[in-house]
Amino acid sequence: MSSAAPAVLVPEPRDTRVIAVVGVAHGVSHFFHLILPPLFPWLKDAFGLSYSELGLLVTLFFIISGVGQSLAGFVVDRVGPVPVLLASMGLFAASAAVLALAPGYAGLMLGAALAGLGNASFHPVDYSILNRKVSARRLGHAYAVHIVSGNLGWALAPVFMVTITQLAGWREAFAAASLFALLVLVFVWLNRAALETPVHRPAAAAAPHAAENSTFGFLRLPAVWLSFAFFFAYSIALGGVQTFGPEAARLLHDVPLQWVALCLTVYMLASAGGTIVGGFLARDAERVERVIGVCFGGAALVAISLALLPWPGWTIPLLFAAMGVAGGIANPSRDLLIKRAAPAGATGRVYGVVYSGLDVGMSLAPAAFGALMDARAPALVWLGIALAQAALIAGAFRAGRASRVRNAAPDIA
Repeated sequence: MSSAAPAVLVPEPRDTRVIAVVGVAHGVSHFFHLILPPLFPWLKDAFGLSYSELGLLVTLFFIISGVGQSLAGFVVDRVGPVPVLLASMGLFAASAAVLALAPGYAGLMLGAALAGLGNASFHPVDYSILNRKVSARRLGHAYAVHIVSGNLGWALAPVFMVTITQLAGWREAFAAASLFALLVLVFVWLNRAALETPVHRPAAAAAPHAAENSTFGFLRLPAVWLSFAFFFAYSIALGGVQTFGPEAARLLHDVPLQWVALCLTVYMLASAGGTIVGGFLARDAERVERVIGVCFGGAALVAISLALLPWPGWTIPLLFAAMGVAGGIANPSRDLLIKRAAPAGATGRVYGVVYSGLDVGMSLAPAAFGALMDARAPALVWLGIALAQAALIAGAFRAGRASRVRNAAPDIA
């Protein structure tokens, strides 16, 4: 058995190249999550829009991304991830160009819709490539880089868009974003050979997993829907922290106003650092549920303490950092959990359906937690976040158990 191992492992230089190209592309997808919100003040004045109309642009983005993500997985499994990735980059470039030329609100809606459509394919594309092209011993690190690159895309977008807007104008900022997407499209094209994967055609009689290997057969797997529920809960917790968590903490603990944005920045940076650590822990697929349980258990305790204990204001950024580190450490294990749920040849479809839970949760969380804030119940915001984190733990163990039961069945194919 040991003599066969070297044939399975991919040489490290190719691993590095694949991880780097996918990471850059994923960073662009997160960059396009935030090309609109930083420019809301300028767009509001330019077109006389209300905050509700501006918020609807983001809602439209995530609705199209969520629905499209479920469908994109089927396309990825049918034609391969590289053509879909290139098309997504083209859609990002087109969306920013439309936004740059928008004559009114309808143009902004069209640009947001195109960006959501471009974003829809990224998790099915990225994980199809990583799971098939990166060697098993470096897969945890690949997941970590993938997550960190997304965080960096989030961090870059506001600085990029606002700086260019202040120097030249908001239309020029969107035009620069379009050029950025085109440059990355060329970068991916030049490296396409490293990313190409053969399209999997399952045998017609792959007993006992023949039914699940059909086009829609994976939808019968409990692990897939448990994983969808896991990501829905994950996005509720994340959405709560990103939207109203800092303001709720300010109201509860007299945090200085200038520290509110700092709390979220600290959270994201701590999450990125924790993710790097989590890449080492994700080497062992058998302990992913325990890693998730310990990390989100700790995060839930921090959230409960923010709701119930009288923390001094200066400690709040530190508590956000603790939650960020805990969530970051769990992230690579989270992705490995989903990999175990995917049958051979259905990676794109599984990741498309499972990760659409993120978009569903992210579209609902702001309204739900905003209602709690309107009701002057900031403590309930943090208790709601803690409840979602507790649901993550239960979901991880149930999804992991369902995957083990399925994988334990003898394959006679």
